[in-house]
Formats: sequence, structure tokens, C-alpha cells
Amino acid sequence: MSQITREAGALLMKYFRQRVTVEYKGEADLVTIADRKTEVLIRERIRERWPTHDILGEEGGLQDTGSDYRWYVDPLDGTTNFAHGFPVFCVSMGLEHRGQRIAGVVYDPTRDELFAAEQGSGAWLNQQPIQVSKTAKLSECLVATGFPSHKRHQNPNIYFYHQITLHTHGVRRAGSAALDLCCVACGRFDGFWEFNLNPWDTAAGVLIVQEAGGKVTDFHGGPFQLNSRETLASNGLVHEALQSEFEQIFAGRGLEPLPDMQEHRR
Repeated sequence: MSQITREAGALLMKYFRQRVTVEYKGEADLVTIADRKTEVLIRERIRERWPTHDILGEEGGLQDTGSDYRWYVDPLDGTTNFAHGFPVFCVSMGLEHRGQRIAGVVYDPTRDELFAAEQGSGAWLNQQPIQVSKTAKLSECLVATGFPSHKRHQNPNIYFYHQITLHTHGVRRAGSAALDLCCVACGRFDGFWEFNLNPWDTAAGVLIVQEAGGKVTDFHGGPFQLNSRETLASNGLVHEALQSEFEQIFAGRGLEPLPDMQEHRR
């Protein structure tokens, strides 16, 4: 898996230097030739080594033969960043066996950082063991989130962003959920949440967080599911505090009002 993601990352960097043409899958959902060509490469490499395995990829959809093994492939997580020349993007590959995630690799080609995990065997960054942070107070945390590229007016995350910002050291929005999860795994972030992620966004990163000692659930503390559309990851120590904040926000209790722009101008 590491070899495949490194090869895919090298292909992404070739296109990144060329500043390729951007296309649209929807009103604001971008795709480039880099996404498509990189997924084709990954699918070919998987078929060469494991021809009977099923593959679900962001661009190519599902190849389903009923295999016990299923791959979740995001050839370019952070396409909007990539398209604008902002160097925060990655290749993500997760492997599932009979519904259990057993391996995951996320490769950031701009920093040459390869995150990997195997079920029950720990997590690594460039072959060095990694662990989540030891921060135990939400007020001392640096956390991350993401916003959707489409239907942004229907997404409530701005309220979560506002409230969590007021109760932590800050919230970062870098634009790649897979890398955000890896940053939780290695202690750069203490937590991460996002609405409506897809299985290829989370399959690898969630396992990497868990194998690094972290915790991943839905927003209410229930078991994380690839199709749950809610992802809350943390170092485990601040998980309940984040859940409590989320419960308050969902209930509409104790919300700080957004700044009044007319008052600000005055």
C-alpha cells in the first residue's frame, strides 16, 4: 500500500507543477485530470496484486464482485487546494476485510509524509511510531474541521465552528479530511470533526487515529460507521468535552451570538 500511494503521490506532484485545468462535478465540486489519472493508476496496481478485491473510489465508483476485501480509494483528497496551488492534499487508501478496517495509508507528497496503520499493530509516520496528544483540557486544544464544497448553505457547521473556536485555542480548516485525521493521530491536532464525509475520505484516516490511541465516534458518541456521515475524532481525553459542546449546539443552548456587523462598524 505504501508503494502504491508513493507512486500515486509522485503522479499528483507532476500534475501539481503543471497547474492543470479544473473541471466541475457540480456547482462547486472540483475535479481534475490528476484525480482521474491517479485513481486509474491505483486501481491498476490493486488489480495487479489482488485481482479479486473490490474497490470503491471517489472518481470510479464501486467495482463490486462480492469479495471479502474492499478498498476505499481517494486519489486526491484536497482537490480544491490542489487546483489553487495550495500544497495541502494527499492520497488515501483504506482496506476492509469482512466489514473490519484492517489497514490504511495516507501519503502527503508535498511533505513526503506517509502515515500508515495496521489493525492491532499501531500507527506510524514515515515508519516511526506515532501517538495522539496528551492534552486533557478542551480550552488548551487545537482542533480542526472541514466544510463541504457543495450545498454549503445547508450545512450547519458554521455554528459548530463558532462555538468550538470560543472554547479552544483555535480551529483550523485546511481542506483535507484525511490529513486532518492523520494530524490528530500524530498529535498536531487534539480533535477533528466534520459532517457528511464519504467512506473514501475516512477509511484510512480513522484507522490511523484509532491505532495511534485516539477515539473516533459519531457526534453523539456512538460507534463510527463509514456511512454515518458524522465523524468526531480526538485524542480520547477531550472526546466527552467535545461531545458535550456538540449536544449543547444541537439543542441550541448557551450559544454565543455571531457578531453584529453594524455594531462592529460603529
